Amino acid sequence: RYVAGGRCKSTARLEGKVVIVTGANTGIGKETARDLAQRGARVIIACRDIAKAEAAASEIRAETGNQQVIVRKLDLADTKSIREFAEKFLAEEKELHILINNAGVMLCPYSKTADGFEMHLGVNHLGHFLLTFLLLERLKQCAPARIVNVSSLAHHGGRIRFHDLHGEKSYNRGLAYCHSKLANVLFTRELARRLQGTKVTANVLHPGSVYSELVRHSFVMTWLWKIFSFFLKTPCEGAQTSIYCAVAEELDSVTGQYFSDCQPAYVSPRGRDDETAKKLWSVSCELLGIQWD
Repeated sequence: RYVAGGRCKSTARLEGKVVIVTGANTGIGKETARDLAQRGARVIIACRDIAKAEAAASEIRAETGNQQVIVRKLDLADTKSIREFAEKFLAEEKELHILINNAGVMLCPYSKTADGFEMHLGVNHLGHFLLTFLLLERLKQCAPARIVNVSSLAHHGGRIRFHDLHGEKSYNRGLAYCHSKLANVLFTRELARRLQGTKVTANVLHPGSVYSELVRHSFVMTWLWKIFSFFLKTPCEGAQTSIYCAVAEELDSVTGQYFSDCQPAYVSPRGRDDETAKKLWSVSCELLGIQWD
């Protein structure tokens, strides 16, 4: 029971609501999409691997009876793909009520995105930063609305290394993951500040240590995950805090908070640094070539 952590107890229904879940073809993203579909939402599964996404969507439709589970291609490692996804979504869908920035990479060997960003920073932070920017006006139009960012307890080990954001001077894939998860926390903090008064909330969470495909880039971690799987959360258990942040009635006006096991959790001092959050926002806009004031 302790390992499983908190569970979302909300019985909120989501008929008439439109939700995007990135990386929902597997793991906690898939379980999040399944739960929200069960509640009656129209769920957009946004993934790079269309074949896996279609298989997941088909399974969710069959299990929930909700035929409004839609697959759309989104590669967070390519800003062109992000812009194409947003353009198509905005043309096809007139509403958006919940955006769950769930997708992520972990422990990648050093590599860069299509735009030259270090992979962890590019996918985990910059990709979702751009996606949120492109969809924000639709969220505001449909307010009350929610943005949910999936971070990690690993943010405690992160630093925003402005002098070497892309790890070209030194690179450690474990630390690179931590840095990107800290960026998620800081992004959420600054986003929530900027959205005050709009009825669009932004919260961030740690899903727990989950038995999933996220460690696939590390042979050692994959081996350890299998050995200690009994002590890890299942994807369904790991999805509970994402679901909670997306639907819990008591969070209607709560914003800028960090959650774990469906309750507020401790944020590292670096994750509460407003000056770093503002600077990261500015640098992110510059890297992506956008103006977000």
